[in-house]
Amino acid sequence: MKKLIFHLFMSIFLIMMASACEPTSDKENKIVKDDKKTVEEATDEAKPEKMFIWEEKGKAEALKPLIEGFEKKYGIDVEHEELEIDEEMHDRLRRDGPIGNGKTPDVVTFSHQKVGQLVKEGLIQEVKVKNDVLNSFNESSVRAEMYQDKVFGLPKSVNTSVLIYNKKMMPKAPETMNDLYKISKKLRKNNIYGYHAEWTRFHDAYGVMAGMGSYVFKDQKGNFDPSDIGLNDKHAIKAAAYIQKWYKADLIPEGDRDAIDKMFRQGDLASLSSDANSFTEKKDTGMAPLPELPNGKRMKSFLEVKGWHVTAFTKNPYWSTKLIEYLTNDEQAIQRYETTGDFPPNKAIRNNKLIKENERAQALSIQLQYAEPVPNIPEMNKVWRPMNSAMKRITMDKAKPKRALDEAVKAIKIE
Repeated sequence: MKKLIFHLFMSIFLIMMASACEPTSDKENKIVKDDKKTVEEATDEAKPEKMFIWEEKGKAEALKPLIEGFEKKYGIDVEHEELEIDEEMHDRLRRDGPIGNGKTPDVVTFSHQKVGQLVKEGLIQEVKVKNDVLNSFNESSVRAEMYQDKVFGLPKSVNTSVLIYNKKMMPKAPETMNDLYKISKKLRKNNIYGYHAEWTRFHDAYGVMAGMGSYVFKDQKGNFDPSDIGLNDKHAIKAAAYIQKWYKADLIPEGDRDAIDKMFRQGDLASLSSDANSFTEKKDTGMAPLPELPNGKRMKSFLEVKGWHVTAFTKNPYWSTKLIEYLTNDEQAIQRYETTGDFPPNKAIRNNKLIKENERAQALSIQLQYAEPVPNIPEMNKVWRPMNSAMKRITMDKAKPKRALDEAVKAIKIE
């Protein structure tokens, strides 16, 4: 009996030992070391000797030290090429991507508004990263890189409109549009304009519309429904009437961008809404988030996001994803900001000294909480022309807001 128990025990022991010696996976195990910890990763994908990245023109100097850090950490050479973002890059990717001529890019950069079209054309692929990575960014910047509930890029920079004002004429930024209206009425008596917003264009007018409760396309749990357009609802009509009030009172100056900028520099204009990259910080120039609307809600703004994307043609999707993770991590984001001034979407850097002590960065940081990504679906292209036309009629021709917006939405639906 004792022998039987002994042999049974030994049989079980040998089976367990044999199982333990079997390989757990066919995957290649990789140990990636950094200064803080050792991370074990598994991938079927062999490490490439070289990768290619397309960067937007004028940004290569900022990119070089970042890719050098990646090369040192992972032992992969990264070559880069500068192209005009969006149109030139889009055309080249369409043409060269399928050819695979040895320099097909693994990673490219685009404005988020291109994402839906790029996905439909099969030019970029889904980016699969851990939630910790996505949670490190401002939520709206991640939403901008999503299409049909999937993430197709990681955000590298964000921009939106802020209030830019002359500190000599306005020692303090107005908190509300009601305050700004009163200031503008007073300054107008001295032939000076108090405020300018390019409300003749839908891009700027949408900040008032959204702040009053309207929307472009209904957002159905992260997916835009192009059949549900809110640009002629009661909130949009009320917003358009409010905008028209400023023009009827002769409180908004006319002129193209250069003319308005000149007025501001010469002291003929006290403040304006403009994207944060438009003006460099000067002693007498202040920047603040957009004021509160008469309904008690903050004026919103369209959010513009630039991101890194993994192309559909790369043979290295795993390592391409590692590359864009590296380029957008907190450390690289602040380094890029120091070089370019492009505001990063990373949450962790908001308390960085460079951000906290910079008035422009602080204004952007606050306004980002109220900024909405421009819808990145192809149907958005049908919106601009009719809505620009409607806003021009409402502001310059004093057209009835409801009629102008109804006609615009009708045109959007039949385009």
